Amino acid sequence: MRHFLTRTTRRRVVGALTAGLLGTLGLTGPAPAANAGVLTGAPAGTPAAPTAAAPDDGLALTPPMGFNNWNSTHCRAEFDEEMVKGIADIFVAKGLKEAGYEYVNLDDCWALPARDANGKLVPDPVRFPGGIKAVADYVHAKGLKLGIYTSAGTKTCNDAGFPGALGHEYSDAQQFADWGVDYLKYDNCNNQGVDAKQRYTTMRDALKAASETTGRPIVYSICEWGENKPWEWAADVGQLWRTTGDISDNWGSMLSIMKQNLPLAQYAGPGRWNDPDMLEVGNGGMTDREYRTHFSMWSIMAAPLLIGSDLRSVPEETFDILGNKEVIAVDQDPLGKQGAVLSSEGGRWVVAKEMKDGSRTVALFNETGSAQRIATTAKAVGLPEADAYTLRDLWQHKSYNTAGAISATVPAHGTVLVRVSTDGRWAKNPPAVELGLDGGTLIEAGKPTALTTSVTDLGRTPAKRVSVSLTGPEGWKVKARSKTTTDSLPTGRALRTKWTVTAPVGTPTGSYELKLKATYRSPSGVRAESVLPLTASVVVAPPSGASNLGDLPWLSTTNGWGPVERNTSNGESDAGDGTPITINGVVYATGLGVHAESTVEYYTGTACETVTAKVGVDDEEGTDGSVAFEIWADGTKVASTGVLTNAQPAQPLSADVSGAQVIRLVVTDGGNGITSDHGDWADTQLTC
Repeated sequence: MRHFLTRTTRRRVVGALTAGLLGTLGLTGPAPAANAGVLTGAPAGTPAAPTAAAPDDGLALTPPMGFNNWNSTHCRAEFDEEMVKGIADIFVAKGLKEAGYEYVNLDDCWALPARDANGKLVPDPVRFPGGIKAVADYVHAKGLKLGIYTSAGTKTCNDAGFPGALGHEYSDAQQFADWGVDYLKYDNCNNQGVDAKQRYTTMRDALKAASETTGRPIVYSICEWGENKPWEWAADVGQLWRTTGDISDNWGSMLSIMKQNLPLAQYAGPGRWNDPDMLEVGNGGMTDREYRTHFSMWSIMAAPLLIGSDLRSVPEETFDILGNKEVIAVDQDPLGKQGAVLSSEGGRWVVAKEMKDGSRTVALFNETGSAQRIATTAKAVGLPEADAYTLRDLWQHKSYNTAGAISATVPAHGTVLVRVSTDGRWAKNPPAVELGLDGGTLIEAGKPTALTTSVTDLGRTPAKRVSVSLTGPEGWKVKARSKTTTDSLPTGRALRTKWTVTAPVGTPTGSYELKLKATYRSPSGVRAESVLPLTASVVVAPPSGASNLGDLPWLSTTNGWGPVERNTSNGESDAGDGTPITINGVVYATGLGVHAESTVEYYTGTACETVTAKVGVDDEEGTDGSVAFEIWADGTKVASTGVLTNAQPAQPLSADVSGAQVIRLVVTDGGNGITSDHGDWADTQLTC
């Protein structure tokens, strides 16, 4: 999706995409599990797609890697020649070129709004005083390549009205080739209703013609947002195609786009890639853990890796993530397989990718807001039977042996990424261990909270001299109530330790880090350790009586667009930009304004009885929205609505939440895609 459409228009296009894609693939809820050991990109029952041959041009035989300025600059003044040259310099200086990044791509706003008297595109002389060819020459001198942008319409997507290529395909393609351009991103705005296949095929032919006259091949990135299911027809048109709308720098956006792209594994391969949009790593809207998940999942999906942050100002951790060569090798594996979903129940995802050397890369991805155990086996991911396997942790850069189990307790929004093989030298590695947690990490200040940890040997060899520790923030009391050491752990056995954790009286509500650590030795004496970061939430008991949930502190939120708003509608993408909650013309003073997919969690500490609300689609987005509401008590859904639309008045919804530690208010897209799905929890009351 492109950049300066109105938010409403953007949402409608995304909705059309989501509904069409998920409906076609039969995936309107969580992705179903595939048969063990079968790496298939489609849900059970989906007809096999015809395998389209890659274009016979040798281009993009692995997913393109590089940079695009849009996510960090949009059309602001800092997008200019100096930025582009600076990124090229950093690619070389920081080892990103060596790691495989090669394209430095310009996005929208590089041109003047009008063509010259000969119908030619004119670079903006303020942004690019030396012209595009000079920038291309600079980038080429670094051993890198230059990309450029235009739209398959009369204008690009920016409100300034920069010229698009519709009707000028051959002239524009020749200009790009003459300038030394190596990559074209071709967008979809202002397309005048012309058939998408026709528009994109015309530019393909124009690029080929220009390449023949200059000898310069140009990688072709189709950016029509997945509206016309390009995965079904574009393998002989371009080298990559967008499968979704535009990504934003937040967890909800990244997660939604990932879920849309994952079912399309069968369509990817050398020279033909599903493109779930550019990376947001380093832009600041997510945590480092979430960015590692973003990078891990894009890599296992064999997605193009186009950096979207201004590398001149990012923290060093960004380079650690983007420069992880072991993760990059997953993305760039020459077999060209996109990872396939094996299971996703309860937000606990297992995605496996077959590698050219016969190994499997496995992502254990935790979508949820609390630590989760996620497990599979070597057999289930497609490896042959063996006495033991080598398991390589691609973020820890450490190797272990496993008897066949592939499992981990994965922190909230985290991903454990491993590469598993039938390496006959497995015995030289220490056994893999899994750290686990029983009991919650919701802590009322001043009150001891009990939890139990486990250290389980997954290896074929025993873990020797095992020791476990649990630490918290300064001033917290963490005390072991049972043994923390054992001389030996055989395969499948666990050391279980009981603890009490106490946060000091007066500790503010919020999230705090606990660290569970195990040290041990292999039978040959090799020392190893495993660390599990855990998030403890300091909470307060809910007040007695009836309270407006819009006024109470929540544990966590996820939202499909912008933040959850208190006592107003969702509004735009910024915090505090909502309007009075209005459902079918009726205004409500209190409640929550959200956007599907959305979850809001509250701590109730077993002290509450009921939740009541009036729910519906907010009027601010017109007539397009349709959502469904759910109330969950701990892990059980205790109330729900059918699909509600803007045409309906607010519906009453109530639930018995007696005995629940945590309640969740969930809004889904109703199974028909995300289209202006603004949901309101009006007059929402919690009675305790």
